[in-house]
Amino acid sequence: MMNAPINYTVIEHDGKPVKVLVDYAQFLELLEKAGAEATIPHAVVKEVYGKNALTAAAAWRRYRAMSQREVAKAMGISQSGYQQIEKSTGNLRKATKKKLAAAFHIALDQLDV
Repeated sequence: MMNAPINYTVIEHDGKPVKVLVDYAQFLELLEKAGAEATIPHAVVKEVYGKNALTAAAAWRRYRAMSQREVAKAMGISQSGYQQIEKSTGNLRKATKKKLAAAFHIALDQLDV
């Protein structure tokens, strides 16, 4: 079984490689294949567990600097439909979580804050 080639760019400093830029979608695929866990930014965790006590959806939306309308459009739902998701404190359906993760360009498990 052949793997698809990875699109990347090497960043050099003083003629030596120091970083590699990889397409984000491919990065997520690589993480999944490696079994590595994606991290959750401190800013997201702080919004969920801090004084604001936001839902993961709201915290990720703020972190990504997106409007509710932008997230809703990315998910293929109405803004009011997304607003309901953002207010929900219960467990979301897996299909909904997949759409949220795709809208925020994150791994599914990163919604489990």
